[in-house]
Amino acid sequence: MRMLITGSGGRLGRLLYAARACGVAADSEIVFQSRKAGRDVQWQPEEPITRLPACDAVVALWGATAGNAEELAVNATLVETSRQVAQGLGARAVFHLSSAAIYGPGARLTEAADIAPHTPYGAAKAAMERSVRCGDRGTGAADCVLRLANVVGADSLAVALAGNAPVTLDRFADGHGPMRSYIGASDLLQVLCGLADPDIETLPDALNIAAPVPVAMQDLASAAGKDVVWRPAPAEALQEVSLDTKRMQKLLPEIRLNADAKALVADLSALKGAV
Repeated sequence: MRMLITGSGGRLGRLLYAARACGVAADSEIVFQSRKAGRDVQWQPEEPITRLPACDAVVALWGATAGNAEELAVNATLVETSRQVAQGLGARAVFHLSSAAIYGPGARLTEAADIAPHTPYGAAKAAMERSVRCGDRGTGAADCVLRLANVVGADSLAVALAGNAPVTLDRFADGHGPMRSYIGASDLLQVLCGLADPDIETLPDALNIAAPVPVAMQDLASAAGKDVVWRPAPAEALQEVSLDTKRMQKLLPEIRLNADAKALVADLSALKGAV
């Protein structure tokens, strides 16, 4: 099984690339593409697809995580590019990376939960999902939207964990801080390879991707040896966004994902040492 991961030059792509270097999913052939040098294939959509290798699955990691509305709109426009790449390379599936940010607040949100983003990024990913649902599906590759949880080292907490200053967190009315569904980058790479396995004959339209239980951001900060500075949570802050992962677990029953803060931070440290 060969899997192509596009747009791997960003923070998440670097972590997945490091996970491969550490021997994660060694039984799978994983090819990383980026516009810039430093990955397996340097390629951009304006160039011939023939420069990319044939593959069984495409993981569309490319897109924007920040910026104004026009910059974030690229997430939706890249859907057709992802499909064209999948068709040109003979892939059986294309995985479009969405986000838990498409949901509003809530615990154990299923894939059937309302799409109610609270941020411009979440709104852009929701627009991307609409493009997947409404676009031309005549490519021969199955579309699957992956609603990804926070990835340790590639989320809003990443810069604070890497710095020397204390970590500032919101404290809510019940005295606790934010809770989020998380996943480690090494675990994520295993999940992607598992989903790309041809033995999975039917993929769902959408799939939550996360460890089975949410993680307190305070616990991640403590595991990284950081002091926490608390501030009153603003009215628009979301205390919990956590995902129900039963659908994913049914598809991948043999994969055990880590939800322990210390283990997640240890995985991040190991990956940073590999790049």
